Amino acid sequence: MEGDVVASHRRLGRRFFARDPLVVAPELLGKILMVGERAGRIVEVEAYRGADDPGSHGFGGRTPRTEVMFGPPGHLYVYFSYGMHWCANLVCEREGTCGAVLLRGLAPLAGIDAMYAARPAARRDRDLCSGPAKLCQALGVHGIHDGIDVTLAEAGIEVLDDAMTVRVATSRRIGLAAGKGDDLPWRFYVASDPNVSRRPR
Repeated sequence: MEGDVVASHRRLGRRFFARDPLVVAPELLGKILMVGERAGRIVEVEAYRGADDPGSHGFGGRTPRTEVMFGPPGHLYVYFSYGMHWCANLVCEREGTCGAVLLRGLAPLAGIDAMYAARPAARRDRDLCSGPAKLCQALGVHGIHDGIDVTLAEAGIEVLDDAMTVRVATSRRIGLAAGKGDDLPWRFYVASDPNVSRRPR
């Protein structure tokens, strides 16, 4: 994917994200997440709401950690998971209402050598971004990116639309404890894509 081609893509604006995460999540599939010179096509996401979603970090209300999730849509919410890995979400809903979409899987498109350098354990392209922690590591996304506005070109992280269409499949969300929204079919992924983190049973 050459730079002049990327420049011709449309950057997603704030209005795209200012909606229910359950609407935004499937529409993010097929879009391109670009971080500097590295990029991948979004192939797997999960939707998280706020007060009515026990699986959401915002379920208990605003905290210093989750403040970004209640702020303007189109920002990144980046958090440290299990004291080991960074995970990235795109903030949705109108300002003041908690909502986000977790980025779970990408198909690598550009900057692949840099991705392998960041993930030396990967042996195949499909191993680079097939999981929320893997894709953050491959793209170099970490805590310093929390709160970045992806609707602004100068932010260095953006979501682009090249009009790719995909076949969307759904399943329950992954990794949630019983009774914490684990039964909700709010995981969306591109059917048959090899870069998806996990196949539904």
